[in-house]
Amino acid sequence: MILTGRTGVIALICALPIALSPSPAITFVVLLALLAAAVVIDAVLAGNPRALEFARGGPTSARLGQPVDAVLTVTNSGRSRFRGVVRDAWAPSANATPRLHPVDIIAGQRVQIRTQLTPVRRGDQVAGPVTARSIGPLGLAGRQGSHQVAGSLRILPPFLSRKHLPSRLARLRELEGATPALIRGQGTEFDSLREYVIGDDIRSIDWRATARRADVVVRTWRPERDRRVVIVLDTGRTSAGRVGVDPTAAGPAGWPRLDWSMDAALLLAALAARAGDHVDFLAHDRVTRAGVFGASRTELLALLVDAMAPLEPALVESDARAMVAAVLRRVRRRALVVVLTDLNGTAIDEGLMAVLPQLTAKHQVLLAAVSDPRVDALAAGRADAVEVYDAAAAERARGDRRDVASRLRRHGVDVVDAPPEDLAPALADHYLAMKATGRL
Repeated sequence: MILTGRTGVIALICALPIALSPSPAITFVVLLALLAAAVVIDAVLAGNPRALEFARGGPTSARLGQPVDAVLTVTNSGRSRFRGVVRDAWAPSANATPRLHPVDIIAGQRVQIRTQLTPVRRGDQVAGPVTARSIGPLGLAGRQGSHQVAGSLRILPPFLSRKHLPSRLARLRELEGATPALIRGQGTEFDSLREYVIGDDIRSIDWRATARRADVVVRTWRPERDRRVVIVLDTGRTSAGRVGVDPTAAGPAGWPRLDWSMDAALLLAALAARAGDHVDFLAHDRVTRAGVFGASRTELLALLVDAMAPLEPALVESDARAMVAAVLRRVRRRALVVVLTDLNGTAIDEGLMAVLPQLTAKHQVLLAAVSDPRVDALAAGRADAVEVYDAAAAERARGDRRDVASRLRRHGVDVVDAPPEDLAPALADHYLAMKATGRL
């Protein structure tokens, strides 16, 4: 049983006649008995929360930052009317509104209540208990009960870099010769023969075909298809650092490096699938956290965002040897292995650098990393002594980063190092450049 504020107000009002009564004790007992009887009767007449039945509906997934309605169907299977409030509880990070839903349900009636969720974190948002509170006809007391109603909502990565996809697909069509361009059909796979026009490279002339025809004929080429691209996402401690600005929240805190890497991986996967390549995905720190292998081009993105949604940075040092072993075990044919990690000198030297020859011996390796724009801002400071010291530290950090990238390139690894907002398009451009020059 619960008491309402009205009961407290009435009890306060009853203090006046008790104070003015010639027999305060008797007046107190009488008023207390009347109020207690009214409260008990009101609670008995209130609807039974245990008679309510709940069922969840609505979407089971949504993108980060996208509002979504959690639908709760309430059925009054009791014999009395239920008047009160229902609270559908969710985790604080789900930003559920409104918190309370006023309801008035007659016996046998079914209603739907909607709670709008605006999550600020990826992953699985699990619903809490549903609490129903009924109020009696006098408004003095009521009953309350909680129900465990299973429900969850998977919050997917927002894929903000999708806006860069149309321009990269246009570039891809130019490479394949699907749209008119000054250089038509770049690549290394033979596509077709056509008549020579002024401006064509004379090295493309097919002399045998020209001898059989009356006109000069040139070969056209297209980028290789059916290549394999393996995206490896490092979920170790270096992926936990926050950089840039969180584009899905109003606060100044940046996104973790892991989320920026996911965004770049999604753009690369979408572009590679459209280019006719096969894309696999592996998330790893000390153990494999998620994997997508052998997905068709139509279902690839859906599987990727679903696999990425629950991933969180693990505050442990990544095991590069186990990561490389997982890639070599699953991928036998030569492939482009894209490792999304950080250019942290200590982590690279103690981990990836030692096992890099095993990977580069069989595969083309591309390492993509998110740089911190705050380091560049600190490097530009010269206003006072503190800023000069900060600038010196920032320059040293940038120098260490360039040194790591240089050593990786000497080992045959391509490196893309870009600020958070630029990583996804830079990685896509590098992939297109490799495809155009036949390096996949």
